[in-house]
Amino acid sequence: MNLSAFADLLASRGLRLLPGSHAVPVELLVQLPDGTIARFTARGTRLRLRHYSPDALTSLTIEAECGCGDHHPQTGPNRVTLSAFAVPLAEHTIDGELLFGWQHHEAGALRLADAATHFFTLLPLLTPTRTLVGVA
Repeated sequence: MNLSAFADLLASRGLRLLPGSHAVPVELLVQLPDGTIARFTARGTRLRLRHYSPDALTSLTIEAECGCGDHHPQTGPNRVTLSAFAVPLAEHTIDGELLFGWQHHEAGALRLADAATHFFTLLPLLTPTRTLVGVA
């Protein structure tokens, strides 16, 4: 499975794969139907899904290598990413060492198709943010 096929799978479920996602090692930024952001990573022996508010996203401008403007524009493309100051609303993990006996970097070596199974296992644990309204 490649990112394009995974993006189609997410779209069929009302989710949107955001730029900045990559398949090796797996790191996914996914916009949920309520506008919040899920960040899924597979590193070391852990699979981690963090939930962020919509304002956690930021856009960075990548500088051109030489910046002279003769060969390249002075500013490069924009890259969508999470803000360095973003604080997750919630976090859920799968401990591969405990569950699967992983000892080194097995999570980071997962292919996207295998990691996607774990993403969809953790996704239902994210509950939409609700506002409680008092009635007098």
